[in-house]
Amino acid sequence: MPGLPHVAEVDAFDLPEWLGSGEVTWTALSTTRGAYQVSGELSEAGAATSLGCDLLAADHAYPQPVLDETWRRSAHQLWTYGQVLLVEYDGRLTLAVPGTEFTADEVLESLNRLAKAVGVKPSRFVAVLRL
Repeated sequence: MPGLPHVAEVDAFDLPEWLGSGEVTWTALSTTRGAYQVSGELSEAGAATSLGCDLLAADHAYPQPVLDETWRRSAHQLWTYGQVLLVEYDGRLTLAVPGTEFTADEVLESLNRLAKAVGVKPSRFVAVLRL
C-alpha cells in the first residue's frame, strides 16, 4: 500500500540480551488511552540501556490502514496462539496487536507476550502508562 511505513519482521532472538536477563521497564512516551499507536521505550533496570518499543493496533484503518492485509493476518494469527507480532515499523521495534486502539489491559497483555517471546517471566517486566 502506498504511503505505509517500512515494515519488517523482527526475531525475538535478535533483540538485546538484557531483555531476558533482568528487570525491564516499558515506559509509554505517549498516551495509551484510545490510541492506535503508542510510543514507548524499554529500559534495563539500573542501567542506562534502552530500546524504543512501540505498540500498534494492527486493525486501525482510518484515514489509512497502518498495516497491509498480510501483516494484519500475521498479527491475528500470532495473537490467537498466545504470541505477539514483533516488527520493525518505521525504524522502531513495534508490537503489532489485533484491534483498533489500546486499553491499559491490552498494553499489559502485549508486554506479557513480549516477555514470553524473550523467554522470561512476565513479572520481570514493569509497565509505566501515560494518561
